[in-house]
Amino acid sequence: FPTPRAVDTPAGGTEALGRQIAEVVEADLRGSGFFRPIARNLLRRVSMPQVTNPDYAAWSQVGAQYLVQGYVQDEGGRLTVGCYLYDVFAGSSLAREGYEVDYADWRRAAHRCADMVYARITGEGAYFDSRIVYVAESGPKNNRTRRLAVMDTDGANHRFLTNGQSIVLTPRYAPDGRSIVYMSYLNNEPRVYLYDLATGSQRTLVDSRYMTFAPRYSPDSRHVVFSMATNGNTDIYRVPVSGGAPQRLTNTPGIDTGGSYSPDGRQIVFESDRSGSQQLYVMNTDGSGQRRISFGGGGHATPEWSPRGNLIAFTQTGSFNIGVIRPDGSGARILTNGWQDEAPSWAPNGRVIHFFRTPRGAGLPALYSIDVTGRLERRLPTPVGASDPSWSPLQD
Repeated sequence: FPTPRAVDTPAGGTEALGRQIAEVVEADLRGSGFFRPIARNLLRRVSMPQVTNPDYAAWSQVGAQYLVQGYVQDEGGRLTVGCYLYDVFAGSSLAREGYEVDYADWRRAAHRCADMVYARITGEGAYFDSRIVYVAESGPKNNRTRRLAVMDTDGANHRFLTNGQSIVLTPRYAPDGRSIVYMSYLNNEPRVYLYDLATGSQRTLVDSRYMTFAPRYSPDSRHVVFSMATNGNTDIYRVPVSGGAPQRLTNTPGIDTGGSYSPDGRQIVFESDRSGSQQLYVMNTDGSGQRRISFGGGGHATPEWSPRGNLIAFTQTGSFNIGVIRPDGSGARILTNGWQDEAPSWAPNGRVIHFFRTPRGAGLPALYSIDVTGRLERRLPTPVGASDPSWSPLQD
């Protein structure tokens, strides 16, 4: 990614930024499992005129099928990043886009470039320009500190949201990307809280003397489903994000929890032990039409509906692996074969799933991703132990 004029910016020189942007694009595409970037010692230096007029013959000689190149230009306060995709075999242009970003957001331009390439070549939806919220874990197993943290999908731009004075669990991004809902043991009272990402303010979702937990947003970010334990029984409720009286959706003996909306907002999948073991059920959003969908071996927990609507990810308890199942209960498949894999969360494109894996012994958990084929598994970088991941929507 050359620059028409070398300029120093608050994010670094435009020449250095061009190299860094190329490295981020390469890492995104390589990490997706669909691409094998050409070895760096075979890469050619690209001049500004070649950005729009590539030397197809030279790239063909090193075995390139596709070519991604662009430019970085300082606009006196912001950066413009151009991204061009070419088919080397056909000698033709496939796509081109430009991104104007603040200096601090140069990595976002790189992720959006990689998203364009990924979507154009694979036909899948984009997902690199998104974020992850998770529970950051540190310290010994019997005295562990758990804080909310957010980062880019590649681990960059990491920051902690809470100070670790109280245990936090199960954070979930709002579909509009503006807030996070989670459970906290603040003052030794397990409650569901909302965290506003713009202001950093936090508030309880429901003013109740009972334990509330396992929150998830509705697709329009206007409601939250959660579980509340009352008098030895746990049921699923729904409440507006703005507050108000919760609406009870289930009313059976046992534990009903882990509600997750379908992308069209018409149904909710949840887990229940009403049959004697943890299994998956689907109901309408008013609580009607409850029906069991999982009947395979072992228990089924922590369901999450795919953004595409075609699959539900879950944790298979007992073996503790990640699986997927169709909403009608057919086509159940186990994707992972780890020691203790749990808490799946879908990427915005509905093809990749994040989860966390706890090692044997006293080690810290770590985040992993796997695609729906079950073949492309990789570990995600985090500065501390990590659990309970939740993927954000694509950023605006």
